[in-house]
Amino acid sequence: MVNWIWLGMIVFSVVFAAATGRVDQVTEAAFSGAQTGVTVCFGLISILVFWMGLMRIAEVSGLVRKLSRLLAPIVRWLFPDVPKDHPALGFILSNMSANLLGLGNAATPMGIRAMQELQKLNPDPGTATPAMCTLLALNTASITIVPTTLIAIRMNFGSAHPADIIAPTLLATAISTGAAILADRWYRRRAGRPPASLPHAPAGTGAMPFKGG
Repeated sequence: MVNWIWLGMIVFSVVFAAATGRVDQVTEAAFSGAQTGVTVCFGLISILVFWMGLMRIAEVSGLVRKLSRLLAPIVRWLFPDVPKDHPALGFILSNMSANLLGLGNAATPMGIRAMQELQKLNPDPGTATPAMCTLLALNTASITIVPTTLIAIRMNFGSAHPADIIAPTLLATAISTGAAILADRWYRRRAGRPPASLPHAPAGTGAMPFKGG
């Protein structure tokens, strides 16, 4: 559906430009936008590599496992219907950690893997489970301590103080995350408790082990 929307916008722009005699401006804007996109992407590479490298160091050093134990009570409360040692919880933690650092590109693969693992627990594959809805809400609201990507974009466009958005971003995302959790709890209570018996985690999945509290 999104592809059709973009196609419609492009076709409408070209037709309108041709009708008003502004085809040259459309062509110039297209090439200028492409150049800007490439410039921004290259500018993001350095800071994304830096933060992803730090996350890798944290993983190898065991810091991620310690963070897992620290966040275990919160994650268990947010996802009460997921078995204690299921691989999905490890992927959820990785997704949350990446979002905390503003690394949306790094968070997306972990979120997808978490959804795939949660789908294995789904008794009705055609309907999202409460845990899936919770993950989607948290990933969308995404409380962010360091908005890495936004800071990099502001630096590329010559902002004098690119890190000034840290406090407003933290406040805004904290409010949005709180609202998402409240809405999730309300809908969970309205829909009733999830099934008590769910299959246990399959062996050999290769996901980061999660030790619940």
